[in-house]
Amino acid sequence: MTVYLLRRSAFLVVSLLLAMVAIFVLLRLLPGDPSNALLSASATPEQVAAAQAQVGADQPLAAQFADWFGDLARFDLGRSFISSLPVWPEIASRLVVTVPLTLLAFVLAVAVALVAGFTAARRADRWYGILLSALSQLGVAVPVFWVGILLVSVFAVNLRLFPSSGFPRDDWADPVAALTSLALPVVTVAIVMSASLTRYVRSATLDVIGSDYIRSARAQGSGYVEALWRHGLRNGAVPVISILGIELATTFLGAVVVESVFGLPGLGSMLLRAIEQHDYPNIQGVLLVSTLVVLVIGFIADVSQRLVDPRLRLSISGNR
Repeated sequence: MTVYLLRRSAFLVVSLLLAMVAIFVLLRLLPGDPSNALLSASATPEQVAAAQAQVGADQPLAAQFADWFGDLARFDLGRSFISSLPVWPEIASRLVVTVPLTLLAFVLAVAVALVAGFTAARRADRWYGILLSALSQLGVAVPVFWVGILLVSVFAVNLRLFPSSGFPRDDWADPVAALTSLALPVVTVAIVMSASLTRYVRSATLDVIGSDYIRSARAQGSGYVEALWRHGLRNGAVPVISILGIELATTFLGAVVVESVFGLPGLGSMLLRAIEQHDYPNIQGVLLVSTLVVLVIGFIADVSQRLVDPRLRLSISGNR
């Protein structure tokens, strides 16, 4: 297991380095120039040259990347071209919205999917089992922004139970107000995510229920629940864990859509504003932090799979 952790950590570092290169290069392949964020349409050639020198756009790409990499090595994401403020504090202030939104939606979606997926598999021959399967298929096809708009129309506009948009200015100083603002966004994300997770939980449960080891355990006198708990839980959890990692990463990246619908001051709105303003440091910072989060989630999911399933640990150590 130690060898695997070292190898997987090295893969994480290499992936992050490649992502850094891709973010830097692809951003500069787009039309426009970083100095455009500081210029008006009537800028003179002298003003253009001064702006390019200010943002470093007059340097070769290799020199620009070396400067950015040097800043990152000091845990410095640079300064915004527009506000001249450090990028990292701005991202940190946005994470207090995006991270709770992602985690709360993830926990709610997993809770719903476990119950709905198991019920749909265990009662596949009953009408409510068939209904749960059909609803999960439908939920996968529904766009997340449409769910958000529908919830706003019903619970914010008509019933006036929750705010339609925004977040408290003092963030989490008032937890009740903050949670109230996140209620509809969390439910929006959870509905779409739970529909996808329910399908995987149902499939994994069906595989476990029909397996030979469950029948053998029952034949040896174990009760149905005991057989599932002792023998089926680990086997069914292995494929679901990898899907959970993917869904959590997708939810974090998809926050841009949900935050736009509900007017939340998270990473999504920061990224959209930075793109509109050609603010390269902010764009690079948000993309790099998002990539790091996705890579870390994948790392945790891979390690968790091997902790749950001893067969994977044996295969890694060469005993199988």
